[in-house]
Amino acid sequence: MKPKIEITKDGSSTLLHPRYKTHYHSVFGAIEESDFVYINTGLLYVLSSQIGQEIKQSCSVLEVGFGSGLNAFNTLLKTENLPVNIDYLGVETEPVPLSIIKKLNYPEQLLAKHKAKIFNQIHEVSWQEKHQLTKQFSLEKRQQDIFSLTATNQFDVVYFDAFGPDAQPELWTAKIFKIMYAALKPQGVLVTYCAQGNARRAMQSVGFKVSRLPGPPSKRHILRAVKD
Repeated sequence: MKPKIEITKDGSSTLLHPRYKTHYHSVFGAIEESDFVYINTGLLYVLSSQIGQEIKQSCSVLEVGFGSGLNAFNTLLKTENLPVNIDYLGVETEPVPLSIIKKLNYPEQLLAKHKAKIFNQIHEVSWQEKHQLTKQFSLEKRQQDIFSLTATNQFDVVYFDAFGPDAQPELWTAKIFKIMYAALKPQGVLVTYCAQGNARRAMQSVGFKVSRLPGPPSKRHILRAVKD
């Protein structure tokens, strides 16, 4: 069975997973969630000390749960006029079929219809290889279990966008956050929409300094964890 497309309250698409019966993005607003949690609280927080410098800086992003490609596309759009080069790695165990991807409305809803070709390219390029999609944005997609990630001190920011603890509890444990902690550079940041107490305590148990922050209008709290 293929994921089902649904329209969220901000007009942007999300997907409903046929087995887990859970959505890829918030039903209150897929783009709202992407902007608030991953771009503003994660990426721009990390880049805040770099924006405005004449020399281009680089930022390495890991997304756990590549899914629809919304966060990758949004990251590309939000940084195209900033002095930064983005090196993006998305990890996904179940790639979404292209027949579904081409029906998502992210280029239109992000006012980037002229970038629709790049959104499609994000999904059309081969997996397990690095691709330079623009002068400032490279992408690698890996179809793998995140537990097999062996990166050390590699990423500036992690978008932790896995399905929630009710659907995939094994992805919200100390075991997984130990892998995330090792993968981040010192002072690297992990952000996620999930503010569940058990998840927060699992992050803290492996060394993260965790802040519970106000969420977007549809959600009370989100988490930002910093590697000391």
